[in-house]
Amino acid sequence: MSEKKMTSSRRHHLKSLVLSIAFGLMDAEAKQLVANKEAHMNEHCPALDLPGSMQELQELCKKLNQQIDQVDEERYDLESKVAKSNKEIEDLKIKVVDLQGKFKKPALKKVRMSADAMLQALLGSKHKVSMDLRANLKQVKKEVKEESAEQVGDWRKNIEDKAGMDGRKKMFESEA
Repeated sequence: MSEKKMTSSRRHHLKSLVLSIAFGLMDAEAKQLVANKEAHMNEHCPALDLPGSMQELQELCKKLNQQIDQVDEERYDLESKVAKSNKEIEDLKIKVVDLQGKFKKPALKKVRMSADAMLQALLGSKHKVSMDLRANLKQVKKEVKEESAEQVGDWRKNIEDKAGMDGRKKMFESEA
């Protein structure tokens, strides 16, 4: 069975229905938000009745300042808690990434450079250094070892001497 494809007019009609429903929900949510704000203000902020005398106005100002200070302290405490929580979240995210171990090492490109070009790149363009690697090598003289015929001797004789139990004993004595 093959599924029937939706026509463009049908798709457009469904999109417009979904959008109209979404706009209706958004409008209702905005109205609810305004109503909640108004209810909160009525509950926490009573109507202001200004007293007539100067002393009563000063007392009202002091009372309002105390309330402002208290709210400021609460706001600061909440901000510090949020900052601490955000830091913990970041640390946990880093730990999760570390535990997953999904760090992809980038593929390194092969770069062909001579020793001169490397030194010039490291030291800067003002230094012109030409390097002869063979000139820095240590000169080694080959020594020809000549073994005397006495040391080498006849190999058949050595084998005969070491044959049998006496030969084994001699072999161990000569090594030790």
